[in-house]
Amino acid sequence: MSESQSAGGPSLDLETQLALTGERTVPGIPAENYWFRRHEVAYEFIEERCAGRDLLEAGSGEGYGAALLARRARSVVCVDYDEQAVEHTRRRYPEVTIHRGNLIDLPLESAAVDTVVNFQVIEHLWDQPAFVRECRRVLRASGELLMSTPNRITFTPGSDTPLNPFHTRELNAAELTELLTDDGFELVTMYGVFHGPRLRALDEKWGGSLIDAQIRRALAGEPWPDELVADVAAITAADFEIVAAADRDIDASLDLLAVTRCAP
Repeated sequence: MSESQSAGGPSLDLETQLALTGERTVPGIPAENYWFRRHEVAYEFIEERCAGRDLLEAGSGEGYGAALLARRARSVVCVDYDEQAVEHTRRRYPEVTIHRGNLIDLPLESAAVDTVVNFQVIEHLWDQPAFVRECRRVLRASGELLMSTPNRITFTPGSDTPLNPFHTRELNAAELTELLTDDGFELVTMYGVFHGPRLRALDEKWGGSLIDAQIRRALAGEPWPDELVADVAAITAADFEIVAAADRDIDASLDLLAVTRCAP
């Protein structure tokens, strides 16, 4: 991944940019930068953990995360169901191998990889347990499943029904742990993604929540003020913090990141 691709800045041209549908985040769109960086930080966090390993990204979307991990992994294969995303990834990130396929019927042999990465995808799936079992099948005995998802408590507060129309079931930390440990994995560490100092300052600046400031205007069809555009465009992955559940209230996190390994 080049520096401009990693940065996700506005240098991507329209011919190489994957369309923003609302179902996935895409680099290179200034108004999407907050969500892109919030996802990007999780890939940066696990990059060293993936060094020298054969890796599958199940649900790779635009492909930027797989390309980032390919800098250190021994090999990276991706599976995604969306044909447009698959073709885009093949063109833009030739360093990874990608297949179009259903995540609950992965086109891999059993015990094929050391690590499965599944970031911001599980909440989109109808049969979550079947997918987790499929991850266990393709992993080697010492393998790891690394999974992130929005924290239901803070993403859709006060409701079990997702506000995001592309989500089927959102999870809190206890529910995510139960899903993973019921189907072949043991939890190593549960992490939470939080706003760091600069984002907390922006929350205060924008009436208590930078997220709400963006969403409220989008839902109302209002143009963003120039200052909000500039603040969102300037966010980097370093503006987020990833903290273990033992060190901070996991229920207050924005996203959950579970590190698990195959149970004996």
